[in-house]
Amino acid sequence: MGEFDLIKRFFTRATPRAVLGVGDDCALLQSAPGMQMAISTDMLVSGRHFFPDVDPRALGHKALAVNLSDLAACGAKPLAFTLALSLPAADAAWLEPFSQGLLALADAHGCELIGGDTTQGPLNICITVFGEVPRGMALLRSGAQAGDDVYVSGNLGDASLALAQLLHERGDAPATQALLDPADLTLARQRLEQPTARVALGLALRGIASAVADISDGLLGDLGHILERSCVGATLDTALAFALLDIRRYTPQTRALLASEALRQTVLQHVLSGGDDYELVFTSPVSQRAAVQAAALASNTPVTRIGQIETAPGLRLLDAQGRLLDHRFHSFDHFGSQQE
Repeated sequence: MGEFDLIKRFFTRATPRAVLGVGDDCALLQSAPGMQMAISTDMLVSGRHFFPDVDPRALGHKALAVNLSDLAACGAKPLAFTLALSLPAADAAWLEPFSQGLLALADAHGCELIGGDTTQGPLNICITVFGEVPRGMALLRSGAQAGDDVYVSGNLGDASLALAQLLHERGDAPATQALLDPADLTLARQRLEQPTARVALGLALRGIASAVADISDGLLGDLGHILERSCVGATLDTALAFALLDIRRYTPQTRALLASEALRQTVLQHVLSGGDDYELVFTSPVSQRAAVQAAALASNTPVTRIGQIETAPGLRLLDAQGRLLDHRFHSFDHFGSQQE
């Protein structure tokens, strides 16, 4: 199967939103009057961002979901995307489920595949996604103000727990205690490999949230981007953050283990710094609390208030008794040492 046969068979579809889609040297998108284009690119590399033997359907889903999550953090409506795909071989048995997972999520969000590129090489997926947002309404990282509440959508920690255990089972991580039984690992692995992009919440937060970031590299790291861009600091309640790992979904044995005081720091590490959650961390004025809850309800997305923005720079963590923690929680950094 040649390159153009591959594209035609698995990735060519009607693109009613695009003026010109797959088949020419460029695609053409028409932006509506009064709208701004939101554009984001993410790359997934085999062995770095996913296991080489991952289910290709799940990989297709995740490849687009991580980009849609960026649009969600901007409050942008998905329009279209391009796909650059490096493949060891044109394997139809792999491409069929990969394209199905990718395009099923695209259809769910009305996001059209309008072009891209394919080549032979190590498995590597690069997607650029395009969205639109009313002019002046984009959600940014730079708007947090002292006194704002800090919120997190959904749940955190499952993806990190799954990744740590899978790495351990493959011999790629130091020996650690297995925290999830097989059934719970399957549940947590779904969060790792098929994250939910919070697009509906991002749209609902326009005009309500003062600053937003998606959580790809860990809550502390991605909240840190908001604090840096907004020139503010924050205090977080780790007791509220701890509950973001919704252990009610797990078996009684796993729930008891994860709730134990002996593992509290370990669980907090996964929740605060684990990454791969693709939830939203956002800030909003106290006066908007009712509006935040209405946005959560309208988007069918739970949100949890876990802290407050402050004038003093830096990030402070409090324990259940309100005492300052001397924390050493680290977020993921692709280059160099991990960042606090």
